[in-house]
Amino acid sequence: MGLGIVAIALILYGSFFYATKIEPNWIAINYVPVAMPRLAPEFQGYQIVQISDVHADRWMTQDRLLHVVSLINSLNPDAVAITGDFVTQDADVYDASLTTAFQRLAPQDVTVAVLGNHDQWTSPEVIRRMLKRSNIVDLSNSVTTIHRQGAMLHLTGVDDIWTNHDRLDLVLEQLPAEGAAVLLAHEPDFADTSAATGRFDLQISGHSHGGQVAVPFLGAPKLPLYGQNILLDAIRSATWCSIPTGESAWHALKFGLIAAPKLQFWFCKR
Repeated sequence: MGLGIVAIALILYGSFFYATKIEPNWIAINYVPVAMPRLAPEFQGYQIVQISDVHADRWMTQDRLLHVVSLINSLNPDAVAITGDFVTQDADVYDASLTTAFQRLAPQDVTVAVLGNHDQWTSPEVIRRMLKRSNIVDLSNSVTTIHRQGAMLHLTGVDDIWTNHDRLDLVLEQLPAEGAAVLLAHEPDFADTSAATGRFDLQISGHSHGGQVAVPFLGAPKLPLYGQNILLDAIRSATWCSIPTGESAWHALKFGLIAAPKLQFWFCKR
């Protein structure tokens, strides 16, 4: 009986140590090829690195974020996409550190971003100012187009859905009829709405942190609003939706179990 209790205690301690000290510091790179029938031949093999849910705070420090940026730059992507929740709170406190780190992103074409629910709950003005100073295109309810030899690839985004700032209608008004389109939306469950338009080839999202904690054979015990229908990858109509597990774990308590922080590396193909 005593040995059994000791064994259980050791297992629990080991799991807690792994979930708080090892997995949150382990950044995986997830290489994902995605077929996009509308992709022009000029964009075959186009590479997009996605990060999400940075949640800058005393754990996600400037130095830690600089390490993430350095890792992204080492991959030499064509574009970088950031899908919201730059902070949990106190946006003005972490404005400078976010700017210092993100100014060093160096994709071949562009860095784009949308805001998340925490950004809207704290200070969206501060986050948008940080994006501008960091040379990041704010795609909230807008479109930016990459041109190659007359061909087009559209990077689009909606503002946060939870806080009712999303305007997909404005995105569709700006989106040309030709060319593949990638949609940034912080909350993954928006894929049911975006896929219904038939215009987007890929939606990339964040928000759920891949479940944060995944229990073997059971999955994630708790998921946030608008992050409950799509946990990691899913196909909605002709739209592929996928979510990385986030660059920080839980907001105040940095904790992750079978949901390591991840960079999503998209390879676009015809």
